[in-house]
Amino acid sequence: MSKKNKVIAIANQKGGVGKTTTSINLAVGLSRLNKTVLLVDLDPQGNATMGCGLDSREVEPNACDMLLQEVDINSIILTVENSGIDIIGSNTDLTAAELQLMDQPNPESVLKKQLDFIDKDYDYIIIDCPPSLNILTINALAAANGVIIPMQCEYYALEGLASLLETIERIQSVVNPGLEIEGIIRTMFDGRNNLANDVSAQLLSHFDSKVYVTVIPRNVRVAEAPSHGMSVIEYDQASRGAIAYLGLAGEVIRGNN
Repeated sequence: MSKKNKVIAIANQKGGVGKTTTSINLAVGLSRLNKTVLLVDLDPQGNATMGCGLDSREVEPNACDMLLQEVDINSIILTVENSGIDIIGSNTDLTAAELQLMDQPNPESVLKKQLDFIDKDYDYIIIDCPPSLNILTINALAAANGVIIPMQCEYYALEGLASLLETIERIQSVVNPGLEIEGIIRTMFDGRNNLANDVSAQLLSHFDSKVYVTVIPRNVRVAEAPSHGMSVIEYDQASRGAIAYLGLAGEVIRGNN
């Protein structure tokens, strides 16, 4: 790749925190701000693929074939109509890749090697990780130079964050010393909820500038958009959710300048 691109893993081992929603909408938001973006769906559930309007069951070849090094990565990149982004799709085949990866030398570095073969230049490569700290997530963290952590401000969130930070530190020390935490994004936030405000305050006191100013609100448009195969930015650009994700994209760009 001729120019330096930013590879960002969207990671949290806790499910239901808005990880895939953040991956899709950050990718589209960056595209709307004139950046070239590739979204990599590294979750066997294929939700990012479906959330971009593709049938994950019919995406062949896909991320599984890429990780097993059975295809040229350039041949599996798809353009998502109307959104301005490209995607490497996935489906349940990835579960098989996860098992077979363990038989390969340096299984944690396969994705990084594959991304090095991409001919087309991208300003940003966004990786949607599965909701567990498995070999797929470790591949994403080994390939990335930044991590964004989506978090709901709820009771168990800080405990989950602690174990994720330990994993990131291990990756930094053993595999990828260039990995940095880009930031923590508060998702599905309801400012009327006292607990949410308390957890938010704890995040700010512990992590300070690593917490994005942007807060993603609990918003019905954000919840509806995936069923239409769209980002919320395409589905309803005037909604609070869309405005928030465009704000996040702006923060990410400013943080990388």
